[in-house]
Order: sequence, then C-alpha cells, then structure tokens
Amino acid sequence: MNEAAGDNTERSQIESGDTVPAAMTRLSLVRHGETVWHADNRYAGGTSDIDLTENGVQQALSLAQWARTQHFDAVVVSPVRRVLETARPTADALGLELEIVEDLREVDFGVAEGRTVDELLSLDAEMVRRFRRDPVAHPFPGAESPEVASQRAGAALRDAAQRHLGGNVLVIAHNTLLRLAMCDLLDVPVARYRQLFPRLDNGAVTELVVPSARGEPASLISLNARPPTTHMTGTDHDTKEQP
Repeated sequence: MNEAAGDNTERSQIESGDTVPAAMTRLSLVRHGETVWHADNRYAGGTSDIDLTENGVQQALSLAQWARTQHFDAVVVSPVRRVLETARPTADALGLELEIVEDLREVDFGVAEGRTVDELLSLDAEMVRRFRRDPVAHPFPGAESPEVASQRAGAALRDAAQRHLGGNVLVIAHNTLLRLAMCDLLDVPVARYRQLFPRLDNGAVTELVVPSARGEPASLISLNARPPTTHMTGTDHDTKEQP
C-alpha cells in the first residue's frame, strides 16, 4: 500500500468510529451534567461544591445509556463532586472503576467564582472587558492562569492517552478546563479558547484522537455531539456567555 493510501485508510478508520490505529488513543470528552448554578450562568470553579439539577441527573443517566453502546477502556474524571455524580452511572454501566485525576479539576476563577457576568460588570466593567479581549493577558484577579490550566489539563489528558494507548477513553470534567485542554492538545492559541470553543454543552461528547508522540498535535473528530439518548430540556442557555 502506498503512503497516500495508508493515510486515507487511517483517516477513514478514525472518522468512522472504528478502532483507532495502535499509536493513537481516542478521547471522548464530556462536560458534567447541569448544575443548580446553570440557569443563572454563575462561574463554578474547582472549589465550588454544587448540586446537579434533576436535568443534570437525567443527563448522567442518559450518558450511561449511551456509553453501553460504545467500547470504552477507561472512565477518567475530575475529583469534583458534580463530575463524580455524572460519571458514576456510566462507570457502573460499564463495570469500570473511575480514574480520578486531580489535574482535571476545574479552573479557579478567582474574583469571578460564584458570580454572574452581570454581577461582575457591576463590580468592575473594565475588568470584564479586558478579560473578554484577552483572557490570558487579563485573567480575573485571583484566578488561575488560563495558560497554566491549559498545560496541566493537556498533560493530564495526554497521560490518560498514554495509560490506555490505542484504546478509547471517556473523560468527564468541566467546561472551561476541557476547552483549555483542547487548546494544548490541538496546538491552538490559549487566548482564543473562548472564540474557538464557545462552550461545551452538558452531557455532549467531543472526540479527539491523540497520537502517542507527545509533540504531535491531536485531531478533533467532533465537537458537542449529542448522544441519541442525551436528556435535554432545550437550548435556552446555549447562547449565554461562557467562562
């Protein structure tokens, strides 16, 4: 087989959902279920311990139902309770233990933690404008640097890919943390994460294929794909500004 034909075969295998080549690992990234802060669109970082809504619980059950139809070798998760409550039905359905990774904890949003955008605008409108313009150069006061968070999250996902090389890994974590990790894995500017990846929907699946060589960028296969069984109450929050 010539080189071009081999490349086409490999690409078609990845896009069709077949087993990925042995030197690559498929990561399915999922944001945790909806929380009680979702309706108000409050910043919920890694230190905030908040409950899932009833819709969020249903999203967790729907994710487990979908996962039964897939082949996953591992379920890798953030240690934050809203993620663990989203992930446990899936782990039970698959007969797998959760792999809890501290570096998948959500970003610390500093002064923005627990606040809405309107509240932040009332507090300091110029601070919000600077953040919107460049979140790397102007993170919220007291917040974790987006670049640092991107590096830790990207390294955590590459480590998971190495542990399960050539397999399929389900990763359940957080909206901002996963988008920053994608910047690291796909080798795109962290300062543009809010424009390139405006949001990850609760319970939706984003797929990447990660090569074994750490210097090689990953490939984005799908973004915000909703499994057929995902429980949704509507898209009324989809257009709200994300962290």
